[in-house]
Amino acid sequence: MDKRRLGRSDLFVSPICFGGNVFGWTADEARSHELLDAFIDRGASFIDTADVYSRWVQGNSGGDSEAIIGRWLKRRGGRDKLIIATKVGMDMGDGKVGLAPAYIRRAVEDSLRRLQTDHIDLYQSHTDDPATPLEATLEAYARLIEEGKVRFIGASNYSAERLAAALDLAEKDGYPRYQTIQPEYSLYCRASYEAELQPLAVEREISCISYFSLANGFLSGKYRSEKDLAQSKRGERAVGKYLNERGFRILDALRQVAGEATASMASVALAWLMTRASVAAPIASATSIAQVEDLIAAARLTLSAEAVERLTEASNGG
Repeated sequence: MDKRRLGRSDLFVSPICFGGNVFGWTADEARSHELLDAFIDRGASFIDTADVYSRWVQGNSGGDSEAIIGRWLKRRGGRDKLIIATKVGMDMGDGKVGLAPAYIRRAVEDSLRRLQTDHIDLYQSHTDDPATPLEATLEAYARLIEEGKVRFIGASNYSAERLAAALDLAEKDGYPRYQTIQPEYSLYCRASYEAELQPLAVEREISCISYFSLANGFLSGKYRSEKDLAQSKRGERAVGKYLNERGFRILDALRQVAGEATASMASVALAWLMTRASVAAPIASATSIAQVEDLIAAARLTLSAEAVERLTEASNGG
């Protein structure tokens, strides 16, 4: 499987990233380990998680996904062949939130312990923290990189303005630079990334690793009406917003291209993302081996220019 470089770093990743938000939520530990084995055994190497995953599940307190990955890493080995990304900054309860240096120091030690590793390949600011100066956050990351606990850093859910400011500081004062941006981006959700973040990412050599790359599973084609929403724990809250004229137009185009390419709709939707400027590796989750196969197939699928244009036209306007 071909590898793609993240920003200006020396991290080279598979063009598809496994999203660990499902671990400890819609996939229990045994299933999570099966999914990770299948993903890696098929040639992929990039796994993304966060300290807050999956705190929203009753009985979980956060760190659940990292701990599941950590136990898998200990059993499987081969840490040097994997790129592990995690995040810090979302509310973990008890005042554990934000990007202040003292909290980052505490949070990274917790993540390393749960992941059972001595370093994190890509450590990401999960969301902007306006209460903490950008310089303070970048200085904290600099110390972690010097200590070998973090290799490179990325940002998630940052505006173009704040990302540019952080990049300018890194260039001016010698701080580590954000190598990646993790925004919501898919065939359905385009405008929020393409308007300002994408031009910045291209200009400054920042790699996009998109989340909700399949629009909460909508682009897989399994949700065609409101009655289908009961199939998923995400249900109406997450998927219902896509059931509209534009959403169905996108599904029709995906269905046509998938038939021509002898591929699943999910694979085609992800392959389209891989053609977009600045995108290194879309993040997508799976809860079955069949879904893992779709992720791997996407990384190996080459869409024709005509198919890419057809999908782009069908999804214009959002």
